[in-house]
Amino acid sequence: MKKSPFHIVLVEPEIPPNTGNIARLCAATGTVLHLVGKLGFSLDDRYLKRAGLDYWPAVDLHRWDDLAQLQKAYPEGRFWYASKKAQAAHHQVHYHPGDFLVFGKETAGLPDSLLSAHPESTIRIPLYSPVVRSLNLSTATGIVLYEALRQIEALN
Repeated sequence: MKKSPFHIVLVEPEIPPNTGNIARLCAATGTVLHLVGKLGFSLDDRYLKRAGLDYWPAVDLHRWDDLAQLQKAYPEGRFWYASKKAQAAHHQVHYHPGDFLVFGKETAGLPDSLLSAHPESTIRIPLYSPVVRSLNLSTATGIVLYEALRQIEALN
């Protein structure tokens, strides 16, 4: 299987089925999955396992205590921070192989301090309905990952 050149980073995910669905996405695309910080569940959670089905052995999974530890391990990495507060839309930036696509926890997103420190690397998915505040974490992750893969022509 061809490997995706991207990394998905989930900072303090809270809902097991979301992380399980994202793990399945990572298995399907060969994308590395990084889980950062305190998780809102155990990695042995049955809902997490069920959402990821039997694809868990195909997931290149890494755990990190905090985002700084991950960034230190990849000093040349480019990090894109997803937030509804960003100015640039996810399809308006140019992704490169090796980029890290970073998503925050379901209830709070990424910390404002992180976003304000990296405004040029913060992206959003446009929402067209004023009544919807945000997308589901696993949906948002898929949208951004597939746009990045499309841009580098990795979908053939």
